[in-house]
Amino acid sequence: MNLDNNAHSVFLLHYHLVLVVKYRRQVFDDGISSRAKEIFEYIAPNYNITLEEWNHDKDHIHILFRAHPNTEISKFINAYKSASSRLLKKEFPQIRQKLWKEHFWSQSFCLITTGGAPIEVIKKYIESQGQRGRKRKWDGGKQSI
Repeated sequence: MNLDNNAHSVFLLHYHLVLVVKYRRQVFDDGISSRAKEIFEYIAPNYNITLEEWNHDKDHIHILFRAHPNTEISKFINAYKSASSRLLKKEFPQIRQKLWKEHFWSQSFCLITTGGAPIEVIKKYIESQGQRGRKRKWDGGKQSI
């Protein structure tokens, strides 16, 4: 596992983001998705974000990305939605025919953190902290009890 780092910390933060087109209008095809991905990749470095995986359906996109602990994710999402909405409608005029008013993205979004260990394993590990008489051993970067 390769960890990210900065001057004072080591981390690995993955997020799964789902963005939906306003009114669930079916506007995405491969060309529009590809351009939306390019816009994401252009804006992302300004927020210490790295794209890991991208895919689309006709009315939404799925994005897996890495971020730094100091990344303001909601600001990034708003910046991305604003820029991509403006550029996609400009570059693909057929989109405007499928949308009402000027909105491209739904106001809401789904953001889910992803990680290695299941929550129950982490809970048990935290619960066991400070208990005497339990041996702990170091196992290749994973502490097991």
